[in-house]
Amino acid sequence: MRQDDRVNDREAALDRSDDTVLAPVPDPAAMRRQYQAEGLVRSQLAGTPVEQFGRWFRDATENPAVFEPNAMVVSTADAEGRPSSRTVLLKHVDDHGFVFYTNYGSRKGRELTENPHVSLLFPWYPLARQVIVTGVATRTGRDETAAYFRTRPHGSQLGAWASEQSTVIGSREELDQAFADLDARYPADEQVPVPPHWGGFRVTPRSVEFWQGRTNRLHDRLRYVARPGGGWRIERLSP
Repeated sequence: MRQDDRVNDREAALDRSDDTVLAPVPDPAAMRRQYQAEGLVRSQLAGTPVEQFGRWFRDATENPAVFEPNAMVVSTADAEGRPSSRTVLLKHVDDHGFVFYTNYGSRKGRELTENPHVSLLFPWYPLARQVIVTGVATRTGRDETAAYFRTRPHGSQLGAWASEQSTVIGSREELDQAFADLDARYPADEQVPVPPHWGGFRVTPRSVEFWQGRTNRLHDRLRYVARPGGGWRIERLSP
């Protein structure tokens, strides 16, 4: 094939691509779904938000339509108030707070060091439910961090070392090579040390809102608010 024929073929292909008809983007304003769930009644709430969270978390884990019920959106802000959000997995919850783990050098780790105020959102869409936690994050102790780290799969332990989370890297191959080097250094039968730059955050709640979708967008929103002297005040919010 001559050079000018190849050029003509490429130009013809470009012309055909310009004529491609793209499928229309769905209109989000036209999307409608009525929530038919039962309501959330104040008199039926648990005495503490953690106990109420446990009830709803159990419902979410027992519903096969809920993918990773412990997934939550963690929203942080830097010292200048610029926000960022990402999905993280809850790893422990008790009366002291909600715990997740991360690289302390990641964006969320740096922002929580600058500004410990944080919001957690559990989006359980198949149940038409949300739980919104606002509070203050503090680092977990190294013993607690190490105890959890030992429960992670071997590959996840290596991944905590291989990834300098939130930093720019040159390629996927660079990341894979770092993991391979660590895998050779720490085979499956050897203990992986806990990275000093990796650990947990415990979010002590100041408020916890339980959101239940209802018909006609008249949702139920009941919020626990921490009292200064201890205990909780419960209030209903307009949808």
